[in-house]
Amino acid sequence: MARIIPPSEFIINPDGSAFHIHLLPEQLTDRIILCGDPARVNVVASHFDEQTFEVSSREFHTIGGVYKGKPIMCISHGIGPDNIDIVITELDALANVDFKTREVKPEHRTLTMVRIGTSGALQPELSIGTPVIAEKSIGFDGVLNYYAGRDEVADLDFEKAFCEHTAWNRLWAKPYVVDADPELVARIGGDDMVRGNTISAVGFYGPQGRYVRLPLASPGLNESIEKFDFNGRRITNYEMESAPLQGLGKLMGHKAMTVCSIIANRFTNDANPNYKGGIAQLITTVLDRI
Repeated sequence: MARIIPPSEFIINPDGSAFHIHLLPEQLTDRIILCGDPARVNVVASHFDEQTFEVSSREFHTIGGVYKGKPIMCISHGIGPDNIDIVITELDALANVDFKTREVKPEHRTLTMVRIGTSGALQPELSIGTPVIAEKSIGFDGVLNYYAGRDEVADLDFEKAFCEHTAWNRLWAKPYVVDADPELVARIGGDDMVRGNTISAVGFYGPQGRYVRLPLASPGLNESIEKFDFNGRRITNYEMESAPLQGLGKLMGHKAMTVCSIIANRFTNDANPNYKGGIAQLITTVLDRI
């Protein structure tokens, strides 16, 4: 007997939309651009040939339309891995749950999701403005650890080596390592993008080794991370959403990846707060290739 998803497990608004992102099933497109900043959705959508709908709820801002003949939408997820858990779960429900019967649909619908973000480099050779694909993403957030099948989509050898190298603090969530969809990486990536190994941190300050006023529990963590090497793979950059996006995407049967523009280098201490030009170029590149 098919499972009927209880209202308390997945809330549907009175207008028939998903609870947090307020989108209707008929508004969903197969190609989706994700970004953290709600205002960046307008920048992405400004390239659309046609805009068909716009919905805003909290930090979740969505514009749907058509780009060079392809139906597409852009949605903001705000900051942090917890928001990714919300957005990806509700996008997947729009695709694969019948909102009337509350049952999973018999035929799976696959979504293609590319997150365009900003990031801080952890290797000195990564200059400001470099686009880095999270070919592997290391989740410090623990989100994927709450779902069955976590080990089946994770690189367990990489995880083990990383935890041993960094003497991982037992009080922190166990890291998980997930690959981006390889076909999507090949399609979006080119000679103009670095294939990276990206950390998704659970916060912006202490969890990324920033010391403002509160001392850090492990002040040498970033130096240890910078020296880590697993079969020639070094950690390239920090951000906050790629791992749960790629991990949940894999578990749910979707294609997902993240590409970020480097706006700061943690070891050269360089930063560019005026990064929007580089992001604008990255947006048009991803739109052309998705």
